Amino acid sequence: MTNSPYIVDITMDNFQSEVLEGSMQQPVLVDFWAEWCEPCKTLMPLLEKLAEEFRGAFRLARVNCDEQQAIAAQVGVRSLPTVILVSQGQVLDQFTGALPEGELRRFLEQHVEPPQADPLEQAREHLAAGEPQAAVPLLEALHGQRPDDQDVALELAHALMQAGEPDRAEAIVAELPDEARHDPRCKGIKARRAFAEQLADLPGREALAARVEQDPRDSEARHGLALHQVLAGEHDAALENLLWIVRHDRAWDNDRGRQTLLAVFDLLGADDPLVRQYRSRLFQSLY
Repeated sequence: MTNSPYIVDITMDNFQSEVLEGSMQQPVLVDFWAEWCEPCKTLMPLLEKLAEEFRGAFRLARVNCDEQQAIAAQVGVRSLPTVILVSQGQVLDQFTGALPEGELRRFLEQHVEPPQADPLEQAREHLAAGEPQAAVPLLEALHGQRPDDQDVALELAHALMQAGEPDRAEAIVAELPDEARHDPRCKGIKARRAFAEQLADLPGREALAARVEQDPRDSEARHGLALHQVLAGEHDAALENLLWIVRHDRAWDNDRGRQTLLAVFDLLGADDPLVRQYRSRLFQSLY
């Protein structure tokens, strides 16, 4: 069984509705397989992957031939795996055997329109990969098309801040309604601006790194180095330095290391994997 809206298991009870009638709405790729069939075990994960990737451009219908022998016999399946593409109630194309992924894509793209990439999701993927410069033009174009979409505006501001354009990011946030400013991304923009302001009167990164190397217990230098690392996008290294201060010098400057650590959490957002990891480590350190 599957919970995917793009994949369905076929029986005699639902063959008519899911395959024949369903193909009037979207192409249906019917995969005839069995547990004992080794090529089926290679093909099935690829078909499932493509069904999810195409996001409803076609539906994958799986027929277990050991359990649904009557369906296989009616369709005339003679070898496994057999895959047929049904559209408008008619067989449009078919193949047998386990094709590699590239050939599967070519087979599908002859008959099925691939989904258009979502620019917002593309931008978020770039941000997650630490590529804000690639995300900014996608979000700028989308913001131009949807100027009232607060989610797009916040993502653009977030990307601009990460790309080193805090003034533009803050100008976008300033135009948002008050309720939108409670969004965690706004907190992140404010946090990054605060980090930049703290660095204004501090020594350069190389000088601070040299101080830490000479004296690992120099919390002032380690804190300043962490601020440089945050603005350079080296969040893991920055969090490691701040956590070191919390663990080894809790009293430093009235617990400023912990407060800065929490500000980095705000910058990254609660869903960031690094935040989950370091929040857990912070908890362990404190308790």
